[in-house]
Amino acid sequence: MNNNPKGLIIVSGASSGIGRAMSMSLLATGYSVLGIAKDFSQERIEHKEFNSVEIDYSDLDNLPGELERVVNSINNPIRGLVNNAGIGRMAFLEQLSVKDMRLVMETNFLSHAITTKVFLPMLKRQQQLVDIVFTGSEAALEGARQGSIYCASKFAVRGFVQAIREECAKTRVRVSIVNPGAVRTPFFDDLHFEPGSASENAIEADDVAEVLLTILNARPGTVIDEINLSPQTHVWKRK
Repeated sequence: MNNNPKGLIIVSGASSGIGRAMSMSLLATGYSVLGIAKDFSQERIEHKEFNSVEIDYSDLDNLPGELERVVNSINNPIRGLVNNAGIGRMAFLEQLSVKDMRLVMETNFLSHAITTKVFLPMLKRQQQLVDIVFTGSEAALEGARQGSIYCASKFAVRGFVQAIREECAKTRVRVSIVNPGAVRTPFFDDLHFEPGSASENAIEADDVAEVLLTILNARPGTVIDEINLSPQTHVWKRK
């Protein structure tokens, strides 16, 4: 990886949706990006400042070792770590399998806790500003019907962020979370519902990417703890 003066941003879940939009926005702004995802074969990002590595975030047993190899391959300053990868399984609790419950909690929460744990010693050693940004959800703010485990995973992320922010307060590491409502992305492809078709019924992935840039551009010494984004009008439709 080339030593970009603006620095390197690590983005998980970078192959589609919010993560891809974030990566494209960061590249357009002059950052280098290392994208992490399970599979980049569908929508490749062709840019000289973009590199990718394929890691399955649901495979917690192998995740620490895979991430350690990523850390050891980086020789230029890291400007940010964006914990964005996620998955949705929506149904009444008794309809969810234990396998699905574990998959959601491990992918949406534990994988990000592990990622942060692996990267944090390196980030704390850097003598420059670093942002760790988590993609949360409106589901981290209020429980919703058929979202018990998904909401639990996002509530867990939000509590984790608040604790880690305090742990990093005396370092150059800032910790933030962005909580978007419904975002029009492939996230809904495998679900039985989706946002309404009107533009005001859903957030666009580029809206979330713009908020990420706002966090990165905040004055050193100021932490943007949390940003909530909502569609102007909440409308859901069955497929």
